[in-house]
Amino acid sequence: MPRKSWDLHFRAEPQEVAAVRRVLRLHLITWGLDAIADEAQLCVSELVTNVITHVGPGTPAVLVVSMRGVRLRIEVHDPDTRALPVLTDPAPDAEHGRGMALVAALADRWGVQLRGDLKVTWCELATGLTAPDGHLPDPRVTRAESVLSLYTHAWPHCSSAPGRLGATLAKEAVIDAVTDFLHWLRAHGWDGDEVLDLAQTRFEGAVGGRGGGVGRTE
Repeated sequence: MPRKSWDLHFRAEPQEVAAVRRVLRLHLITWGLDAIADEAQLCVSELVTNVITHVGPGTPAVLVVSMRGVRLRIEVHDPDTRALPVLTDPAPDAEHGRGMALVAALADRWGVQLRGDLKVTWCELATGLTAPDGHLPDPRVTRAESVLSLYTHAWPHCSSAPGRLGATLAKEAVIDAVTDFLHWLRAHGWDGDEVLDLAQTRFEGAVGGRGGGVGRTE
């Protein structure tokens, strides 16, 4: 599963925080990393709130999300190189000052970089992946791979083909498998469309129904 870096330009306003969180979660679901979506959302909330509080509402900012090895890297860029975030130990009754402490608690590591007239506040979270383009252990995925292994005679270079070619061959293998199952259902007198709809519903329930579905056209 390729996970290419992406970015989102936005204004650091309180009302934008929820939208930035939603966009991040949708991308993580697409990447198969929804297991760490809650932690990632909390981190990005604190990083954006830090810009709002210490640089000012309305500051132009950029969210950049990428993979660094097997870690998920979240960056928030802003144009103020003087207001540097620091890790503090606030009093129990303090209303502010816990943001970076929360990021430090959730992330494997975090830091600040100055790039000319740009400040980059970043954190990296453990994903549980064993390879940057791999997937998290999931018995459902393992079962699917066992089934698809029966189709590799038709697509012998799925796993070794580079980039887009490998993805295309793998998709063709999946289409062959689904087509064969539809033939099997028809041979037994069952409604293939009904089974596909039930499978889609079950899949969306498994990923939380947050945009992880795969559309189907008639």
